[in-house]
Amino acid sequence: MSIRAVLAIALALTAGAATPAPAVPLVDDPASYVDPFIGTTRGGNTWPGATRPFGMIAWSPTGTSGDQTNAPAANGYEYNTTKLRGFSLTHVNGAGCAPGAAGDVPILPYAGAVDSSPTADTKDTHFVGTYSHANETATPGRYTVTLDSGVRSDLAVTTRAGVADFTFPAGAAANLLFRTSNSLNGSEDAEITIDPATRTVNGSVLTGGFCGRRGNGGGATNPNRRSYYRLYFSAVFDRDFASTGTWQNSTLTPGGTTATGGEGYLTGADRAGRGSGGWVGFGTASDTRVGMRVGISYTSLGAAAANRDGEIPAQATPDLIAAQAREAWNTELSRIGVGGGTPARTTAFYTSVYHSLMQPQTLSDLDGRYLGADLQVHTIRAGQKAAYGTFSGWDQYRAQIQLLGLLRPDVAGDMATSMVDFAAQNKGIWDRWLHLGAPTHVMTGDPAAPTLATWYAMGVRNFPIGEALDSLVRQATVQNPDALSDAGCPGQCTGQRPTLNTYLALHYAANDICHCWGGAAETLENSLADFSLAMWAQRAGRNDLYRSLLPRGDYWKNTFNTAVGYQAARKADGSWQTGFTPSTDAGFAQGSSATYTWMVPQDVSGLATLMGGRPAAATRLDGFFHDENGNWAVLGGNALRYDPTNEPGIHAPWLYNGLGQPWKTQETVRQIVDTAYGVGPSGLPGNDDLGTMSAWYVFAAMGFFPQVPGRAEMLLGSPVFTRVVLTRSNGVRLTVNASSTDTYVQRVTLNGSTLGKSWLPESFVQRGGTVSFTLGTTANQSWAVTGLPVDH
Repeated sequence: MSIRAVLAIALALTAGAATPAPAVPLVDDPASYVDPFIGTTRGGNTWPGATRPFGMIAWSPTGTSGDQTNAPAANGYEYNTTKLRGFSLTHVNGAGCAPGAAGDVPILPYAGAVDSSPTADTKDTHFVGTYSHANETATPGRYTVTLDSGVRSDLAVTTRAGVADFTFPAGAAANLLFRTSNSLNGSEDAEITIDPATRTVNGSVLTGGFCGRRGNGGGATNPNRRSYYRLYFSAVFDRDFASTGTWQNSTLTPGGTTATGGEGYLTGADRAGRGSGGWVGFGTASDTRVGMRVGISYTSLGAAAANRDGEIPAQATPDLIAAQAREAWNTELSRIGVGGGTPARTTAFYTSVYHSLMQPQTLSDLDGRYLGADLQVHTIRAGQKAAYGTFSGWDQYRAQIQLLGLLRPDVAGDMATSMVDFAAQNKGIWDRWLHLGAPTHVMTGDPAAPTLATWYAMGVRNFPIGEALDSLVRQATVQNPDALSDAGCPGQCTGQRPTLNTYLALHYAANDICHCWGGAAETLENSLADFSLAMWAQRAGRNDLYRSLLPRGDYWKNTFNTAVGYQAARKADGSWQTGFTPSTDAGFAQGSSATYTWMVPQDVSGLATLMGGRPAAATRLDGFFHDENGNWAVLGGNALRYDPTNEPGIHAPWLYNGLGQPWKTQETVRQIVDTAYGVGPSGLPGNDDLGTMSAWYVFAAMGFFPQVPGRAEMLLGSPVFTRVVLTRSNGVRLTVNASSTDTYVQRVTLNGSTLGKSWLPESFVQRGGTVSFTLGTTANQSWAVTGLPVDH
């Protein structure tokens, strides 16, 4: 055959061959898919106001249901309550206790005369604003609403400051009320100073009180019913004041320029009618718009002004700052590009990423100073770009910190450094739940250990590694005096690693003497924390620590009661607490025995063995996700079933991978994604818990989930997008391709090679790669039925 003939045949074959399908385009403006109203009802406790990624300022409405000392939701905003007392400068995303924290300095634009003290308006009948959702919009970094009074408020923010335009009806009174003492939990003190010559309003509020009202945290003696920060603000206006005034308690002082006074931390008659604030008024005959720039700080009034002027130029407008905020959010959101999904899932996805990146929040000022855990002002370390605060440890270590470590290992390192320094400022104690840098003692376990161990496994290195590991090991091995106290128990026990010496002697937390919120829960949490520390020690070449800590990862077996087949509360004498049922919460924290029994992600095979083997364990897991009639039961509300609203069991759908039935992980996760989550204000199943529940959705939608804290393997589900490209800030790229968005995995390849396991190795996270799914509508029960990589 001639060369010409060969070429002709080759050309013909080429022409007839199918050309590769073009890559599915990725969303090019992910901020347009963010709906800040998702989670603002149904107990999601999110809020729609303006903030930046990891922002210090979070400018959002504080609503009212007719009680000045209470808010309609934990963080101030409830979608079904369209009545507000002001736009507060600080918020915490999705915290569960009501009220949670912050909500500092509500600022109310009021188109009426200030003829009585706003603090005396205890039922919020006079100095309030009502509105319709038809006149309310929210996008990343911007919030706008027109009240029924005709006042339009347009808010936009940088990291530490905000700019607002308030537009009043022509000819109406135009006043801005600064309710300086009216933080969500109350306040110990507050102050305001109005300077007409410089058009400034300066002030501060001394407050704190995170979860300070919860009944299971000591009632009136709750250790968090205290002040642990002062929030400073400095606002400057673009117009002269036409009037000023102040108030303290029920006393109104027209023309006043200074006032002080807090509200206390109680509710009802003990707090109502107390507090202070001030107002500035403007003429509207020739100009109805009032422009304001405001900066905040936790260190000083001067720093608040410097943050304001350093981040927002004098002539800046909400349009300009909002455009910059949108760009900042798109930079972060675009670190995960997705394509090939439905509009609803894309909205749920990018809103979940958005919620996941709100906190921990920037704590340091532009000059690097920040408020420490010891309530003193410190300066960030050399090389540290910022200090970060507000770590919901018990919640976040199960999903949110893994997402942070994936997307922003550089920021995670600065966060780890912040946590190291907070512990050093707190007598070496790593508290479970930090509001800003302050210990609140909320929840159980030692979540800082799995947090930093996980980040280290994911390649985070820009923090004092040896110092951090040594400090956490000391906490896990040396009894501290506070751990021998019942103060704050059960919800906010002041001691970290409570009754440690007894725990180390018994190899479990005895429920009758543990000074903790449930001995069985404490045992499970500490077992997982110690396993994480062991993994970290092994990676760091500290084999002595590895060998001493690894056996402690098995202590969970000592609270597994084989007679009943569940985790259970156990006493110091070795006996089991009487009256056990699987639905009991005795010995547990915010969950039942039925939920906590599955909280052993570090040893799924060991758990299965105690349950009678993997098939038997899988059958039991079936009953956790289905009712007696075989119907799905994944929406919560039943102590015997899966609860998507709280953390101890959120990993459970992925346990089928370790039990040899990964197709059940695929169908269970997809059921939760499509029924417990959604779009609109009720789109979250419950408390977002500082982005934890949102992070769960992000992982589920991408088709993989962290296997166990302290390591970087990922368990496989099935993605709801046909293309995902995740680019870490260190340049490592993770790519997910899928043949469709069907539920069931038929085949998977990793970097072109067939993958016969239902998990991705650590190298996928650490060095990147491409995982490709072939999906279908029926379960493939022969794919990836082997066990897990970390199973001892």
